[in-house]
Amino acid sequence: MGHVTGWKLPKEDREQLLKRFPPKYDEVIADHVTLRVGGNQLPPTPEARVVGRAEDENLECLVVELDGTTDRPDGSTYHITWSLGAGRKAVESNDVLRDKGWTHVDRPIPIELQPARF
Repeated sequence: MGHVTGWKLPKEDREQLLKRFPPKYDEVIADHVTLRVGGNQLPPTPEARVVGRAEDENLECLVVELDGTTDRPDGSTYHITWSLGAGRKAVESNDVLRDKGWTHVDRPIPIELQPARF
C-alpha cells in the first residue's frame, strides 16, 4: 500500500477526544485523517473540527470538517477512525460513512491537525 498523506492528530487533542468519546471497541486508532494514499507533497494545515460520528456493529469513527467541508477529494468523507472490533480494518470507515451516513455532534469541536505522511 505504501504511505498515506494526510494529517496527524496531536497527542493533546487525541487525549481530549478520547475522554469525550470513549472508544467502544478494543482496537483504538484515533490518530489521523487521511487525504489520499500516496502523494509526495504534504497538504496545508487546515482549520479542522470534529462535526459528527458514525458507527456500525463494531466500528466507530468521527467525522471531521476541514476548511469548511467534510468532503474528501475522492468523494468520501474526512474522518478519524476511532475504534475497531475484531476483524475490522480502518479503511472500512469509508464504507460505514457511505452506507449508513453520520450524525452531527452537539457542538463542533476544534482540533489541530499536523500535515504528515505515514
